[in-house]
This record gives sequence, C-alpha cells and structure tokens, in this order.
Amino acid sequence: MPSSSHGSKQRVSTPWSEGHRSLAANDALARPRPSLPATARRWLQENLSALIMAPTAAVTLVFVYGFIAWTVYMSFTGSRMMPVYELIGFDAYARLWQMERWGVSIRNLLVFGGLFMVLNLAIGLLLAVLLDQRIRFEGTLRAIFLYPMALSFIVTGTVWKWMLNPGLGLERSVHLLGWTGFKFDWIINPDYAIYTIVIAGVWQTSGLIMAMFLAALRGVDQDVVKAAYMDGATMPQIYWGIIIPSIRPAFFSAVVVLAHLAVKSFDLVIAMTNGGPGYATDLPSIFMYAMSFQRNNIAVGSATAVMMLCTVMAIVVPYLYSELRPGRRHD
Repeated sequence: MPSSSHGSKQRVSTPWSEGHRSLAANDALARPRPSLPATARRWLQENLSALIMAPTAAVTLVFVYGFIAWTVYMSFTGSRMMPVYELIGFDAYARLWQMERWGVSIRNLLVFGGLFMVLNLAIGLLLAVLLDQRIRFEGTLRAIFLYPMALSFIVTGTVWKWMLNPGLGLERSVHLLGWTGFKFDWIINPDYAIYTIVIAGVWQTSGLIMAMFLAALRGVDQDVVKAAYMDGATMPQIYWGIIIPSIRPAFFSAVVVLAHLAVKSFDLVIAMTNGGPGYATDLPSIFMYAMSFQRNNIAVGSATAVMMLCTVMAIVVPYLYSELRPGRRHD
C-alpha cells in the first residue's frame, strides 16, 4: 500500500526553474559593486604620486640619511671592533688628524683630484668642440668616447693594471719591438704611481664630460654665433668670448660630478694598486675602509667618512645654492 506524506511537499526541479536560478546568479555577478565615496576617490587622485613615492622615500630615509646619522654618531664614540654608544667627544677626529697615513691620503687626494678634474674638463671640452663641428661618423665617435663609462671601475683598474705592468704590458711590448731601453714602470714607482690612477680615471670619465659639454654646445643660440662671425670674429674668439661663457652651468655640473667621483674613488685604486706601493696611492676612501674593517677602529673610520662627506658638501652645497637661490636669472 503506497505511503502518503503529510508533513512536506516535495519540490520538483524543472529546466525552467534551473534556468531562472542561473540567470539570477549571473545578474548578481554582473551588478556593479558599490564604488568608493567621492571624497576617497578625490583623496586618492590628489595623493597618488605621494603614495607611489612613499616606499622609495622611506628606504632613502633609512638607508641613506639614517646611516649617515649613525656614522656621525659613531665618530663621537670610542668604538673599536664593535659599536659603543657612549659619547666621548672629538677624540676620534683628534686621533685621525694625528695619523701620518691620513696626511698622505689627503695629499694624494689633492694631487689625484686636481689632475683628474682639470684633465677631464680639458679633454671633455676639446672632444665636445670637435664633435660639434658636425664631422663625419660623429655618432660612431661619440659611442667610442662614451664606451668606457659602460665599464665598472674594477674592470678599468684591472685592464690598466695589466697594461702598465712592466713585465706584461706596455713596457714589455716595446721591449719585444727592439727598444730595450724603454722604461715605463710608473705603477710600481712610489713617486709616479698616483699618476697612473689619474690616467685610468680620465680615460673612463672623459667621455661623460664630453657628452655633458656637447649637449650644452648644441643648446647655444646659433643666431648670436652667426652675428659675431659676420662682425669679423674668428672661431677661437667666438668660442672663448661667447660659447664657453654660455655653457657655464655645464661646467659647474661637471665640476660637481668630477669632485664627487674623485673623493669617493675606491674600486679603481683597489683594482690597480690597492693603495700601494706602500701608501703612495692611498686615498681617504681606502684609509676609511682600512680603519673600519682591517684595523677594527670604527670610530676613526666613521670620522674619516664624515670628513669625506664634509668635503663633498663643501662643493655641492654652494653649487646648489647658486642654482636654486631665489631671484636667480635663468638665461
């Protein structure tokens, strides 16, 4: 006998009901979600650039300015192998300036930095003037002059070390050609070793200075040049009296770049001479590394870093002031 159900009714699924539920689900998915309030959208649009730059600013604040502050603090402590946070004043600076090796590194920096900047400015300007004459193969020559900048200072130092090695490089090659009296042992001569660093540094960076000067020369008003030429001025007079003064900002920029490179030169010296022979090519950057990581004297190493920072700031700050001061005339 069939049983009857009195408590509930059984639902019967039909194709029409299944399709209806599917359409309802699709409508729910297709329905647009509530958008951000107008004030939130406006705030996001106004602060989007700040939000994008915030991570970079935070990293710079911590890993640049934070470490600079930590280094300055360490220079006023008596830290040796491990940091000590008790301040003792200018003792590290007093010990630094009493060290003979520090005086040698300062003298080497004056020689290296002076020659490095002067030769780079002279060669860079000369190359820029030559390329500004619209000569043939200008693009090829510009690429050749700029190519050394694609190399690291470690590679440059290693190559020049081989070239200047008396037993492997230039001197050896000339001897094989029959000139056995030729001598070029500057890299192992304490009196001349610093000049080999200058040669390698100028070879690598003169192309960059050339590019800076060439860009400035291409921006000179040609109408003024043509007017001076029609008035009877010679090309040397035009360059000396009109063109070079008009690219003065490029000179200032080049000086800042070169001074920064000279003060922080480290890897080029390490690759070529490692500061030798003796301390003949020792620079403040080499001295700082030796004090901090070889002599285990964090305080003196930090004081050295602070002195290097002050040297760079003494060059950069006046330049920035002259460029950004209110009321400065822009030609």
